[in-house]
Amino acid sequence: MDIPLWQFSLAGMDFSLGGFELALRWYALAYIAGILLASWIMRRALRRPALWPQDRPAFSEANLDDLITWLIFGIIIGGRLGYVLFYNPSYYLANPAAALRIFDGGMSFHGGFLGVVAAGLLFCRKHKIALLKASDVMAASAPAGLLFGRLANFINAELWGRETTLPWGVIFPGEDAQTCVQAAAGLCARHPSQLYEALGEGLILGALLLYLLFRTGALRRSGLLTGIFLIGYGLTRFMVEWVRQPDAQFQTLDNPIGYALQLGPTGLTMGQILTLPMLLAGLWLIQKARARP
Repeated sequence: MDIPLWQFSLAGMDFSLGGFELALRWYALAYIAGILLASWIMRRALRRPALWPQDRPAFSEANLDDLITWLIFGIIIGGRLGYVLFYNPSYYLANPAAALRIFDGGMSFHGGFLGVVAAGLLFCRKHKIALLKASDVMAASAPAGLLFGRLANFINAELWGRETTLPWGVIFPGEDAQTCVQAAAGLCARHPSQLYEALGEGLILGALLLYLLFRTGALRRSGLLTGIFLIGYGLTRFMVEWVRQPDAQFQTLDNPIGYALQLGPTGLTMGQILTLPMLLAGLWLIQKARARP
């Protein structure tokens, strides 16, 4: 019997191990794959001193192992706290012990990302490492995590785009995803905005940063790769926001697009507003890096 696409779900995988029932979620797989690939990229860069200023890497491979440990804790703690606080706070307030049952599933990519940022800052402070030198190599490896994270968003059928009639539109499951103004025959195809971001901030930005990292000596200008990452991510997010489903809290009858800041007949979404500081910071870092001898 054929299964309609909009009823097909890949929310996760349940399996037994030693008598325990475990639930493996796509976010967890995304975190694991992103950490492994990012650590491989950073390790390769650390093994090539000629890439760095004065032929001295920002930190040693032994430090990298410590960094990975910090990042893993940042991912687990941040990801779980993000899910508890952002997605179902009322349930966990009533059942606080459930917040510790990580194997029941429930991780937030955004919470995990914030955990990684905090872990990186603490790592640099602990080891007295120059922040920009460390952030450059981390920025070059960050698109690996973004790529897998956006693919997890797509598989989880969340953060989808606006309705579309384009041939690559995707029919996502769920009543909310099927609520469209111009849907024909009850079906609603939407932009796969998660894949747009996976392509832009994952594959394309990642390929550019890796080329600059290993082929152009970009690490010798501290802050350059960090600035390029901020601009690349910011531009991708800014453009994808035009086809991404707007934030419901900003939508009204007079503002159906969901602009957080209206400028006459047009405006900016919250996602676009939040990328503006990233773009400015990226430009500033690139300008500073180019001014260095």
